[in-house]
Amino acid sequence: MAVWDWSVFLRDLGEPSILAGLWTTIWLTIVTLMLAIVLGTLVALMGGVNSRLTKGLYQGYVAFFRATPLLVQLVFLYSAMPQLGVRFSVLEAAIIGLMFSESPYVAEIVRSSLSAVPIAQWEAARAIGMKPFTIMRSIIFPQALRIAIPPLGNEFVRQLKNTSLVSVISMTELFRATDNLTQSDFRVLEALTVATIYYLGVTAIWTLLQAAFERRNSRWFADSRSGAASIKTSLVEQR
Repeated sequence: MAVWDWSVFLRDLGEPSILAGLWTTIWLTIVTLMLAIVLGTLVALMGGVNSRLTKGLYQGYVAFFRATPLLVQLVFLYSAMPQLGVRFSVLEAAIIGLMFSESPYVAEIVRSSLSAVPIAQWEAARAIGMKPFTIMRSIIFPQALRIAIPPLGNEFVRQLKNTSLVSVISMTELFRATDNLTQSDFRVLEALTVATIYYLGVTAIWTLLQAAFERRNSRWFADSRSGAASIKTSLVEQR
């Protein structure tokens, strides 16, 4: 048997099962990351409340999910929870596991990004009568978002790689589809090379999209700074 077979490699590039697994990997990454962003933002806001209870819950939540391996969490959801009377399908266990595993990292990113915005801007906006929701939407959030975009972009890549772990609960994403193919023809080198190329391709495309979004967000940041400057001007005029 030849070490490398170009015909097998080219066949695997267009193999329907691998392409289907690739699509599963992409949408699973996007869906679970979006859910993690929502959950992580809520957790970060909870941690920002000036209360020992909420701060303790925040720290415990973050510590628990960051300290336990995603692999253990997935197997626990799929295999151990039925013993407690809660049964998840493969898809449900994959989505829940990936969401909860990613959410503490998002929470830390959101918390640090919000903390990086000078408190003086919040105080100035409150001083001229702006409502908290308006302050957050128009002044604080655009600046925090600019800070959060690069690390959140990195989390997409990390989540993309994490999806390969759902193969242990028999979900067919890119890695499992590749592994299933190698069980039939034993051409592991070509199949894994194809999988690697697809992972690299998705990461490269995401990197370009992230760079474009960062450029666009820079314009939003410029507008938010203009808004903050106008608030300071208003305060000076009032005095």
